[in-house]
Amino acid sequence: RMALRSGAHAICEKPLVLNPWNLDALEDIENEYGKSVNTILQLRLHPSIIALKEKIDKGPKDKIYDVDLTYLTSRGNWYYTSWKGDVTKSGGIASNIGIHFYDMLSWVFGDVKSNKVHLHQHDRASGVLEFDNARVRWFLSINYDVLPEAIKAKGQRTYRSITVDGDEIEFSDGFFDLHTASYQNIVEGKGYGLKDARQSIEIVHDIRVAEISPMKGEYHPLAKLPVTNHTFKSGRNTFSIIIYLIKKNSDIPKPLLGF
Repeated sequence: RMALRSGAHAICEKPLVLNPWNLDALEDIENEYGKSVNTILQLRLHPSIIALKEKIDKGPKDKIYDVDLTYLTSRGNWYYTSWKGDVTKSGGIASNIGIHFYDMLSWVFGDVKSNKVHLHQHDRASGVLEFDNARVRWFLSINYDVLPEAIKAKGQRTYRSITVDGDEIEFSDGFFDLHTASYQNIVEGKGYGLKDARQSIEIVHDIRVAEISPMKGEYHPLAKLPVTNHTFKSGRNTFSIIIYLIKKNSDIPKPLLGF
């Protein structure tokens, strides 16, 4: 808003906003000042995703593809002490680590028809999205324990998987230049704006406020894993512990803060 009112275009990383009506306000300011907001939707530039979209666009218009999306990216305890751990500031798991995937799914498979949420915890979320051309079982988590053992054995902390009708879409590589390409497109007048970001914003907002649906019929298999307690909300309140240590003139143990 400050950029537009100052007579400048704006570039905003994800998530652009937390709520759909925030986009309406930004559109009004764009129209008033004649400037635009560009956002970074970099998965639309990934070669594997471009190839997938081309395949879907050329396929039967009435086909419903079965899609499984799994994104596991472990975070330390720092996550919960930062703004990202505050749902009112970050929007929660779906906004933090899922927004680009929801945008990609929207771009490839069309408009959302239904949005069911089966699980929404501090460290994971899962549900089923139905688009014009896909039924998507999705699961997101920042919990290291959820990672496949084969990934842990390699010393890795992130796992991405998308299958379409049982076929794996390989997109583990090719991420590093996507931001550069996004900025180049913006400079050339080919960036993505508010309208492009709207459906993914609507998806994460609806996930955040949705009632939890029972796991019947279609659901992601990882959603059945045992849930875990919040690191700083089980047992004694962390803030109280920190204040106690400060009053006792003691050093705050680094493990407590997740370092």
